[in-house]
Amino acid sequence: MLSVSGLTKTINGQQILRGVDLQVAETETLVIIGRSGSGKSVMLKHLMGLMSPTSGEVHIEGRQIVGLKERQLLPIRKTVGMMFQGCALFDAMTVEENVAFPLYEAGERDRKVILGKVADALDSVDLTGHEQKLPVNLSGGMKKRVALARVIIARPHCILYDEPTAGLDPVVSDSINHLIRRMQKRFGVTSIVVTHDMKCAAHVADKVAFLHEGQIYFYGAFDALMASRDPLIQDFIEGRSGDTD
Repeated sequence: MLSVSGLTKTINGQQILRGVDLQVAETETLVIIGRSGSGKSVMLKHLMGLMSPTSGEVHIEGRQIVGLKERQLLPIRKTVGMMFQGCALFDAMTVEENVAFPLYEAGERDRKVILGKVADALDSVDLTGHEQKLPVNLSGGMKKRVALARVIIARPHCILYDEPTAGLDPVVSDSINHLIRRMQKRFGVTSIVVTHDMKCAAHVADKVAFLHEGQIYFYGAFDALMASRDPLIQDFIEGRSGDTD
């Protein structure tokens, strides 16, 4: 579904990505973990063409996207949806209008078709009946669900999740984890999840990539990650800074 090779990115003289190589199979869920500043979100933006690398390649369904113009990226972005960490909902739009936005952007004008697809998307994320609410009246978990409904309404082949459980309590976080798995099974999508949340990783991951200082330090199954005796990996899992009093 997606492959990255030799990806580097330098911003203001600082090298954020240092030669990332990665492959994600169709319908697979890859979880990318790592400390803050390790390059996780920067890499995610490269997969949508929102950032251009300093060097390297990104292929989506076999097509190289690096160097493409915005017009050329549009059809590719229809196959890859992104759920942003802050949800990126339009404050002045209702839930219905937020979810329908990609359809309007794609040129759909049939009101009946739009409402039908919005209803299906909201049902998929258990938000039926909340169509006329504004984002300000939604809980954090509900906003995440609206953001996900807005992604899946376009039926992408791949969904990118940027910190999907950030700022949520453990119970709501668990519901979002179940939702990520449900989307994978129901729609057969490939999923890439950037998170600090090890419970999220344990629940949704088929494979885990541990990003450290801009490089893939570990790649494999979640159980293999947890079994690793590598001090760097263990410090991350246990939340140890390595500092001494």
